Amino acid sequence: MVVVPEMPPLARFVCTSPPYRVFARRVVLPWALQGVRLSGHALEIGSGSGAMAAQLLRKFPDLRLTATDYDDRMVSTARRTLARFGARAQVERVDAAALPYADGAFDVVLSFAMLHHVGDWERALAEAVRVIRPGGQLVGYDLAHPMPPRHAQHHARDRTGITGPGQLGATLSRLPVSAVRTRHSFGGLALRFMATKA
Repeated sequence: MVVVPEMPPLARFVCTSPPYRVFARRVVLPWALQGVRLSGHALEIGSGSGAMAAQLLRKFPDLRLTATDYDDRMVSTARRTLARFGARAQVERVDAAALPYADGAFDVVLSFAMLHHVGDWERALAEAVRVIRPGGQLVGYDLAHPMPPRHAQHHARDRTGITGPGQLGATLSRLPVSAVRTRHSFGGLALRFMATKA
């Protein structure tokens, strides 16, 4: 397993900017949710600055959310971003490929453009499904094409990124989920996905 421990500085700057928060609320979130209404306890893996988590908590008043990230600076930023939501929001530093939660702990797991940061994204996906209760959902999107590694801790053989709906669908087909949907968007650059825990 290879984990990218820190978000690149440019990505960190973008994800913490006011324009990104507006874009996340008005464009990315409705597109990513695909009409799903959220309630209960959600887990967001790779929550970055907490911008998407904040929008989710505003939009769905019955939602409690645990936001996680591997990057210490993003965890600190997300804690500040989500502090106004009190007990409805919890922020933790977590490795998405080794989630420290019990089986079936969450009603929904959300993954917004983070799987491509994890060398073993298939393992992260399996972990996400493991912690969803039966009948709960996995909802998210990611980059659709591999990118070469840019970090010293990557080995030459490691590449990050999902190659397409076929590869993602094949991985999900080996997991205990049903009603799997994958769809390319934004000219094939992004891949939305949804599945229900069996």
